[in-house]
Amino acid sequence: MLAVFSSSIVSPPDELVAAGSRTPSPKITSTALMKRFLGSDASAVSMQIGDDAQIAYTHHNQSVFRPRSFAVKDEIFCLFEGALDNLGSLKQQYGLGKSANEVVLVIEAYKTLRDRAPYPPNHVVSHLDGNFAFIVFDKSTSTLFVAADQSGKVPLYWGITADGYVAIANDSDLLKGACGKSLASFPQGCFFSTDNGELRSYENPKNKITAVPATEEEIWGAKYMVEGVPVLAAVTK
Repeated sequence: MLAVFSSSIVSPPDELVAAGSRTPSPKITSTALMKRFLGSDASAVSMQIGDDAQIAYTHHNQSVFRPRSFAVKDEIFCLFEGALDNLGSLKQQYGLGKSANEVVLVIEAYKTLRDRAPYPPNHVVSHLDGNFAFIVFDKSTSTLFVAADQSGKVPLYWGITADGYVAIANDSDLLKGACGKSLASFPQGCFFSTDNGELRSYENPKNKITAVPATEEEIWGAKYMVEGVPVLAAVTK
């Protein structure tokens, strides 16, 4: 899955901007990145959301145990990869029908966050039990919400393209050639929301997250740490 957002939606993370400046490397534009993704699989689907966001996904090479899904409701778009072990109880909690899947559940959880402010944003993901990563974009409020589970079994990456778009994908190789060193593994057990503009741990939301510059030999421009504890998503080849 792939999503790209202009700076009018999300400001490029400072640590990724700095990483790209320290070690200049080839990049491509968000448009070229999206074309590359769509060109890699004829079954890939993409959606342009206004002028500043585009998302795409494919079921090609997905894991049987961690499938990808997409849904949109009330202008809330969601890409989800993974599976929730407690989906049944969560469907009851949110009043969803038996046929509802993980991506529908996440949209409902996000709507609870949005409509019941000041509902703590970490509550949206802290009660999700399983292996997952998801991207939510609320077109009505131009809000982006991204999260990854604590185990890192569903990897997620983000970077900055040549034209300053923030790109988020589950494929590190896809972003390596597009974002250069302005690239990092999205930290596991964390969420990012443009509502507060911060990256936070959902288990320890008050703990500060810092970015440590990576070495020249590493593909990443930075690594994220939560209060001295590494939270690094697994790299899958």
